[in-house]
Amino acid sequence: MSSGFVESARSKAQEVAKEDFDRAKVLINDAAKSQSYLYPIKGIVYFLTHRSLWKPLASKLAPTLALSAGVVASMFAFTYLPQLAILVFVNGPLAVFTTVLLVLNESSVIISMISKNFLLQDALLDTFDGTLVSRNTTGILSEGRQLKAGGDPIQRLGKIIKSPFSRFSPKALVRYVMYLPLNFIPVVGTVVFILIQGRSRGNSVHDRYFQLKKWSASQRSNWLSEHTGPYTAFGTIATVLELVPLASILFSFTNTVGAALWAADIEAKENEMAQGTAPSLRDAAKKAE
Repeated sequence: MSSGFVESARSKAQEVAKEDFDRAKVLINDAAKSQSYLYPIKGIVYFLTHRSLWKPLASKLAPTLALSAGVVASMFAFTYLPQLAILVFVNGPLAVFTTVLLVLNESSVIISMISKNFLLQDALLDTFDGTLVSRNTTGILSEGRQLKAGGDPIQRLGKIIKSPFSRFSPKALVRYVMYLPLNFIPVVGTVVFILIQGRSRGNSVHDRYFQLKKWSASQRSNWLSEHTGPYTAFGTIATVLELVPLASILFSFTNTVGAALWAADIEAKENEMAQGTAPSLRDAAKKAE
């Protein structure tokens, strides 16, 4: 009887593992097809080659650099050794590196929480909207912002009609703390932790885009559920970039540019499909006559 129970449990575990593996394979395939993981990199290139998009960052550069340096230095000074003392029992020699990743991740969350709520919200909004203008995706942007004639993309941005990005969610902080113990698992735990943070990060990168499209909460949820792989891939790369000390703020802006480029491509594809569908509908109507 005992052997039968063990065999049943083993069979069930294999079944669950297969389901999870198949699910992961689908998500990876979706991410690969969408090439969403490239948009954070595209954001870097686009940002560096379009100087007008530097203006929002330049206006906040001094205070955000000071904030980043202060947070990272304080975190390493006060939390690195205590956490290393714990992780060394689990990760062994690798604890030196996994603790660095952990402290950087913690610093990133603190910097993000403070800067995006008190320093960068308007600047990131201008960067996202300015990128849409630069890509000539002004149709949807006009739903949430007045646009001026002439000038560079940032100069064309007028009064905000719709409220900007949502502020830092307490739920995100709770989720972060809840999954923090994963870092005690050597290497794999840290990777899984970053992937989980990446999924959470990915789910928020198009908040402004969804807002401009006037989508309801259920529409947003359905879209994100259908595109979990692409958004997780984008969020993971964005999270890794924003872990870089001192450069995390820069990458917050380039990731915002990347998200806007992705939104512009989605919008262009939808418009292309709509334009292609309209003649087909007219032809069908004529045939029906």
